[in-house]
Amino acid sequence: MGKMRKQRLYLDSSYISHLNEPAEPIMMAHSLQLWAHILDGDYDIVLSRVVFDELARCQEPKLSLLMDFLKRIKYAQVEPSDDLINLASKFIEFGVLTSKSVNDCRHIAAALMSSCDIVVSWNFHHMVNAKTIRGTKVISASEGFKDIIICTPTMLVSGDFDNE
Repeated sequence: MGKMRKQRLYLDSSYISHLNEPAEPIMMAHSLQLWAHILDGDYDIVLSRVVFDELARCQEPKLSLLMDFLKRIKYAQVEPSDDLINLASKFIEFGVLTSKSVNDCRHIAAALMSSCDIVVSWNFHHMVNAKTIRGTKVISASEGFKDIIICTPTMLVSGDFDNE
């Protein structure tokens, strides 16, 4: 039997930020564990313009450290488009998230539009929670996108979503 295709991960800015977050040692350790798999080429990676816009708010030297991490990997980048903005607005229209969370809506929309399997995030308030996960399932199905998983790096490094 042939080898399974690599899972396609969308990395949101909360995940990337935790690659260098000494104040959160466990989250940083799990982020770095997943990063080792990313460096090994175990996953196809997708980022969006929103990720870079959010990371740009980091102070130095953290910003440079995070950009150095990203220079070490290959990734597809999703640029803003009318289709992405329209899809993101569905999350607000359906009450999944509020207009204050428009960037989180755009992260999920970018992941859906680029056929990602998993959104990796540490954002429990807006993304890794039952309401957003359920809402994403409804919107992805109604808009003709494949189902997507939203999870923390811990779930991936624990083996819950192995490629095997």
